[in-house]
Amino acid sequence: MSQKKAHCSFCGQEQSPDLPLIAGEEGHICEECVRLASQVVGSWGRKRAAAKPLQNLLKPVELKAQLDRYIIGQDHAKETLAVAVYNHFKRLSMDQANPKMQLCTQEVEIEKSNILLLGPSGTGKTLLASTLARIVGVPIVIADATTLTQAGYVGDDVESILARLVDSAEGNLELAEWGIVYIDEIDKLARVGESSHGTRDVSGEGVQQALLKLVEGARVKLSAKGAKGQGNDLLLDTRNILFIAGGAFAGMEGLLEKRLAVGAGGIGFHAEPVVPGSDHDPLRLFEQVEPDDLRHFGLIPEFIGRFPIITALHALDEEALLRILTEPRNALVRQYQRLFQLEGVELTITEEALRQIARQAIERGTGARGLRAVLEGLLRRTMYEIPSIEGATGCVLDADVVLGTGTVTILPEGEASKMNEASG
Repeated sequence: MSQKKAHCSFCGQEQSPDLPLIAGEEGHICEECVRLASQVVGSWGRKRAAAKPLQNLLKPVELKAQLDRYIIGQDHAKETLAVAVYNHFKRLSMDQANPKMQLCTQEVEIEKSNILLLGPSGTGKTLLASTLARIVGVPIVIADATTLTQAGYVGDDVESILARLVDSAEGNLELAEWGIVYIDEIDKLARVGESSHGTRDVSGEGVQQALLKLVEGARVKLSAKGAKGQGNDLLLDTRNILFIAGGAFAGMEGLLEKRLAVGAGGIGFHAEPVVPGSDHDPLRLFEQVEPDDLRHFGLIPEFIGRFPIITALHALDEEALLRILTEPRNALVRQYQRLFQLEGVELTITEEALRQIARQAIERGTGARGLRAVLEGLLRRTMYEIPSIEGATGCVLDADVVLGTGTVTILPEGEASKMNEASG
């Protein structure tokens, strides 16, 4: 009597020299069914990972409160980002609840609203994006527009941004398709002047054209070379990816002042002279930006139209820089005090010294970035000497040091605690 051949308990195929089976206690499974089961289980895991951010959905007020812990001021920009990210999550939750929803008379498809951040250098555009990356649960990629060129030329093409997003999601395509992309230095893509006909603007207008399909939403084929956990080419849908673009737009002030001054004065010999931008706060001039200003600057209309939300970050005054030095969770003063604590030294910076540091940063014209440069220059010599000084327990940086008429005072043991008691 012939023994019945073993067969796969899933697909029913019989065991043969070309089809080995894995035996269990009460059945067998073939290689193809193992591979299929692996794909199914992996898909479950990816869907759970993609849905995880929706379980801890932060309301706009809560999201702004988180941003307030790291970024001083810029309330309008933070509110705009908080609403945009919240609505982004709401769109994702709707897709998660009914991914195959068919539009009908009762259903409304919610489209994404990409954001364009404008503001002078050092006002916090990149910091806002990097802080969002720590707060939200979806993958975020911060890309630099200055490294991008049209496909086929030396440099990164625009698809490399999406490849980085997939890597940020650890190969999870479902999670990557819900991600956020921040493109910095977008103003550097402004097209060249009218006198350059006959040349290829491969890193300016050409990149704007290449970004159009990504920003609006398309299925983009990516090479799997170097991608985590992927063996074949990837097909990524960008319809649900939120794009945020930021740029300093140096020179935009002149365009705005010229436009805002039109019609401010009369015509003829007796007309009052026009002072450009006299009716507007110069620190908040970027809040007056309109799409037509962006077109005159050098962005193509198609690209501007794909960023319906335009929000501006205003230049920082002395009081704002003073708060940036001391208030945020990772304030610069706290960072340097921590560095000195590691050497057993208490760093004290007087109120007037902080104010002078803020003034010097304004003179440099680099915004909040100038604060670190000023502090580093003032404390460099002290940080060089402190590790070699025995018995030093404190040092004081006062206004004379900032003004260049004094040096940092190094306090011996016992003097630092007395000074803290006196100041308290």
